[in-house]
Amino acid sequence: MSDPQNPPPPFLPEVRAIALDQPLQWLVLGWKDMARSPLLSMGHGLLMALWGALLTWLAHDQFWLLAGSVSGFLVIAPVLATSLYAMSRAMERGETVDLALLVNTWTQWQLKLRQQPDSYWSLIRFGLLLALAATGWVLTSSALITLLAPVPIHTPMDFVRHVVLANDNYLFELWLALGGLMAAPMFASSVVSMPLLLDRRVSVLQAVLTSWKAVLTHPVQMALWAFLIMGFSLLGIFSLFMGLVFVVPMLGHASWHAYRDLVDTSELQERLSPQETRS
Repeated sequence: MSDPQNPPPPFLPEVRAIALDQPLQWLVLGWKDMARSPLLSMGHGLLMALWGALLTWLAHDQFWLLAGSVSGFLVIAPVLATSLYAMSRAMERGETVDLALLVNTWTQWQLKLRQQPDSYWSLIRFGLLLALAATGWVLTSSALITLLAPVPIHTPMDFVRHVVLANDNYLFELWLALGGLMAAPMFASSVVSMPLLLDRRVSVLQAVLTSWKAVLTHPVQMALWAFLIMGFSLLGIFSLFMGLVFVVPMLGHASWHAYRDLVDTSELQERLSPQETRS
């Protein structure tokens, strides 16, 4: 008999063995998924590119704010890619991939009861947690640059000259260290969480612990995956955001395949697809 005062730990699925270079294969599969539905896939990237351009325009003379906002985008990217996971899932299941799928993916949470810990609301809860973390980083980054920079930082060149290339302070190193200190646990918490929450009826706690389990089981492969995500994201951002048109969908679809390769979901209850939910 279970003790209500000491509930059993949440069930965690097994983590599969993967090759050292498996993250490279995820990129290949992600690109193939994007090629199967290019307009809808690259539409996600276009929206992110336009958002980046708008953010740059609004904060063009406040780079201290822009630096944190752009890097904070990487924290909430797993949430923004939810409909890309849904597309890859539908392709895998032989279902129709169309605009209705994307709309239903972002709206079907309204049909589920919030009281159920494994309901579709779990995606919303996890998304709010990531948004809170991203906001915290934006505020921390802005305060750090504003308070410790030797001169006001208004433009990207100000940031490069007085922060990145400065010889009389270690502000850039501190900024990177704090960013990495936050990014590492956020990556470990989210690397498979959103695809798992979308695909299976699990709680946020189960998804996060499973994500950590995957990272701790395969630290080398997960470090390579994090490096690839960071590298391609920076390429997309530093290409004046135009590269995000391709980078965002490729990484989103690839993240689905990372989840499918890593997590053995055979003992977890499957979540209904948006088409099944609406039928």
